[in-house]
Amino acid sequence: MGLGKWLLGGFGFVMGGPIGALLGVVIGSLFENTHVSVNTSTSRGRAHATQADIHVSIIVLIACVIKADGRILKSEINFIKPFLLRSFGENGARQALVLLKELLNQDIDAVAVSQQIAKHVNYSTRLELLRLLLELAKSDGEINQNELTIIEQISVNMSVQSADFQSILALYQRHADNNWAYTALEITPSATNEDVKKAYRRMAMKYHPDKVSNMGEEMAKQATEKFRGINEAYEHIKKQRGL
Repeated sequence: MGLGKWLLGGFGFVMGGPIGALLGVVIGSLFENTHVSVNTSTSRGRAHATQADIHVSIIVLIACVIKADGRILKSEINFIKPFLLRSFGENGARQALVLLKELLNQDIDAVAVSQQIAKHVNYSTRLELLRLLLELAKSDGEINQNELTIIEQISVNMSVQSADFQSILALYQRHADNNWAYTALEITPSATNEDVKKAYRRMAMKYHPDKVSNMGEEMAKQATEKFRGINEAYEHIKKQRGL
């Protein structure tokens, strides 16, 4: 399957708005005499995101993060390849990498792209998209300031609550924050033992992998990482308090 056909199969909202415009430029630059008609209105396409929409959204956001520090690291590509392979299959992963490499040559309006995603993608899936971006940024050992800035910008424009973003971020900055476990559970060190238990139950429900099961097996599998992190935060606090 060629990239053009792959991009046009099963997609909804990403074929319109700023993401659709990007896809049109990519296809046009890869294939001479190829014209892809897109509607720059963000209202185009299905009301709800398809798995294909989510996959393309991930690739576009990944490109934003990789471009943030002005360099493409082998560690980032090594992180991306297995994810793409599991998500798309062997042929689809090749096409996705072609798309990613071409997107890295484009000017991407991260604000507009993020706002488009916010209008069509449910909140639980947006949280998982952020976790994947932080995982990518961390793949070379640390999240640098440029990467963190762009991911924060994406978070704000995807209408993610600050506490939720900080909760996810805390899991990747344990070495820099002695209170990371409390931040991950969205509480403070002054919380009572009962408050800790309530926070854990609330966060476990919020980040349960079933919340994104409709987005495909791979997305649900990836979501278990945040769920595991919540459990680790709870166990860390219990150990500190001798519970």
